[in-house]
Amino acid sequence: MEHKDPYIGRMLDNRYEILERIGTGGMAVVYKAKCHRLNRLVAVKILKSDLAQDEDFRRRFNAESQAVAQLSHPNIVSVYDVSRGGDIEYIVMELIDGITLKQYMEKRGQLNWRESLHFITQIMRGLSHAHSRGIVHRDIKPQNVMVLRDGSVKVADFGIACLENAAQTLTQEALGSVHYISPEQARGDRIDARSDIYSAGVVLYEMLTGRLPFEGDSAVSVAIQHLSSVPLAPREINPDIPEQLELICMKAMAPDLDKRYPSADAMIADLEAFRKNPGVNLDFELSDLRTEESDEPTQKLRTPVPPQSHRPGRESAYERSRRYEDDRYDERPSRLSGGKKAALIGGGAVVVVVVLFFLFRAIFASMVPAAADTYAVPRLIGMTEEQANQQASVADGTFQVVVAGTEASDAAVGEIVRQDPEPETEKKGELPITINVWISAGEDVGTMPDLTTNPVTYEQALTILQDLVEEYELNIQPYEETQKEYNDELAADVIISTTPAAEAELHKGDTITFVLSRGPQTVPLIPLEGLELSQAQKQLDAMGLVAEVHEEASDTVQEGYIIRQNPEATTEVPAGSTVELWVSTGPEDSTGEEGMEMIMIPLPDDRETVTLQVLQDGNEILNETVNCADYQYTFPLPVYGSGTSYVEILIDGQHSSASQEVTFGGL
Repeated sequence: MEHKDPYIGRMLDNRYEILERIGTGGMAVVYKAKCHRLNRLVAVKILKSDLAQDEDFRRRFNAESQAVAQLSHPNIVSVYDVSRGGDIEYIVMELIDGITLKQYMEKRGQLNWRESLHFITQIMRGLSHAHSRGIVHRDIKPQNVMVLRDGSVKVADFGIACLENAAQTLTQEALGSVHYISPEQARGDRIDARSDIYSAGVVLYEMLTGRLPFEGDSAVSVAIQHLSSVPLAPREINPDIPEQLELICMKAMAPDLDKRYPSADAMIADLEAFRKNPGVNLDFELSDLRTEESDEPTQKLRTPVPPQSHRPGRESAYERSRRYEDDRYDERPSRLSGGKKAALIGGGAVVVVVVLFFLFRAIFASMVPAAADTYAVPRLIGMTEEQANQQASVADGTFQVVVAGTEASDAAVGEIVRQDPEPETEKKGELPITINVWISAGEDVGTMPDLTTNPVTYEQALTILQDLVEEYELNIQPYEETQKEYNDELAADVIISTTPAAEAELHKGDTITFVLSRGPQTVPLIPLEGLELSQAQKQLDAMGLVAEVHEEASDTVQEGYIIRQNPEATTEVPAGSTVELWVSTGPEDSTGEEGMEMIMIPLPDDRETVTLQVLQDGNEILNETVNCADYQYTFPLPVYGSGTSYVEILIDGQHSSASQEVTFGGL
């Protein structure tokens, strides 16, 4: 028999109604819930009971989560609330309509480099915001990055990752995170924002190559590789990856903290420079990122000592979550099992092999005589392939020109726009030396989407144009500067037209402008009571409104003058609307007889009860809730008076067509 989740259907803090379970992690369970105060769907992450009962853990959880709740960035999942309902600790976050980046990669496999660049840039922007406020995520991995339907991404689990990472151990349970941890995390050293940058570099590596930089049968073996191994360069796995993007990825993953990006902003700057010009010359090379050889002995992996529980004799949830399974890893050599000894010996062996390799290479290099001649690479940029082959150093066989591909460019079609090696660099080696060149394919143009056939709002248009704006560096007209026009068919802020028009070409740096609807034009009514009828009609004609005249006896208003109007004065009404006027016929005929007339009021058949309000000559004579079925959907109402009265009927506050004039004592 299926076990019923005890939280589903429960109301937390008399506000959050738990609807369904949508995910489970090592520390918490995530539910979809409804916030009844703001009438919106949210995600509620509830700590598992053993952790929630530990006072020390609860204190740290609340402190960390309260800090994360201050973050506000489009690339970070928003935390709305951090609270406690009885013995339940939970955080309330925005509900994301999407999947994790890990699930996305599993569906797509290896991503193309443009898609990888799009995702990593957004991840780094989110990290930059968090780091600027002193918050380090500590558990960046594809499982903690959400991909939304519009292609944007949000970094998740900031609040809980800080604790979860501290609680993880290098066991099989941690294998999902250990693939992405920085070397300093693996050693148990103090970490800072650069640890997140390393993990983000691993995520970029996985997106570009479709594989992880380090694999192993256990979390310990993977962690040792982070400390002692050098991964294959991404271009060795996939030669289609641009060289500069490979450099950015490997710098983010530099094991030496001093050679890694010092901040998320520094990495974003290189990503943006590459996005604008894939051939950009970065100020470092792959060789610059290699770790210098050190005489220091190989260090053991160590884990920080957890804070002690305030309850003597009882292990806290924090300690339990930090402890290795079955004490499979212990720093004391006397207690290492055979498997653990083998893992550490294996890690040390890897370090020895790496050191011997570089030593051998250095000795071998010293035995090889240097090339006698070096050659300056000619500048071929701006030439055609034919002109390049006519250059003296190419024609004499020193260099050979190889077309590596084409690129969109402002340069004329056929011109060389990029070369590798760079011009004027010194090269030596066996002749001919190859110069790879890229030929201009002409300006890259886009197409303006149609935003008017199925009209969208200004905000929706920004989402639709987002990728084009980034690709072609477009400028979008600010909302405050948009032209606005009245439109009887379109609501306010809906786009009427665009420049460029739909299907027109979009060039790099173009500006897109809009004409927005103000909605239907409205007219503010003026007071008409007390005016003579013909004068009131002239006023309405001048305003483009139509008068609908009703006659009514009055003891106080002179015959031929307006008693009241509908809508009332100052009301905004669309141009061409009808305005009802009640004109006085003078005092009632004294011969009019007092009488009663029965009117039948039809009730709606689409609801059980309605609020029925009846006004006779502006005076309320009925206001009550009526059960429609009790009256077979027709309500009889006797009305008393003499002469002629106007009976206005409102059902649930709406004017009813059953409103009518009633003549008493008529034939």
